[in-house]
Amino acid sequence: MFFEDRSSTRRFFIEVWQKHHSAMPLQPLEKMIVGVIREHPEYHGYLRDDEDILAQEFTPETGRTNPFLHMGMHIAIREQVATDRPPGIAGVYQLLAKSPTSRHDLEHRMMECLGETLWRAQRDNTLPDEAAYLECLQKLMR
Repeated sequence: MFFEDRSSTRRFFIEVWQKHHSAMPLQPLEKMIVGVIREHPEYHGYLRDDEDILAQEFTPETGRTNPFLHMGMHIAIREQVATDRPPGIAGVYQLLAKSPTSRHDLEHRMMECLGETLWRAQRDNTLPDEAAYLECLQKLMR
């Protein structure tokens, strides 16, 4: 799920949600997105076809979570586990999934590691450090 810009990504979420509500056939990625959206009813209001949402800023200063980034991270983690990329993440996920937490809550815990890894890569202008990411995830098992 790669897009040129933030507006295209947001528009895709909106279009997928509209397809779902119109009972149109969905591609596998779209089905995954609908699943994530359904798990986040607090974000449904952002998925109206509204041009304002495409430009809206979600910064730490506003105290609001970026719903598109949040849902995108759920999708990224699910795709990583499904493809075992980075290598080893599927096994780490299986071990983490043995805890009595829900899949959704587990993904939230994993998002902390993903977010940290992406932040460091952006800060350092490098590719994400897959080894550091996996190490962070493994620490969740303790």
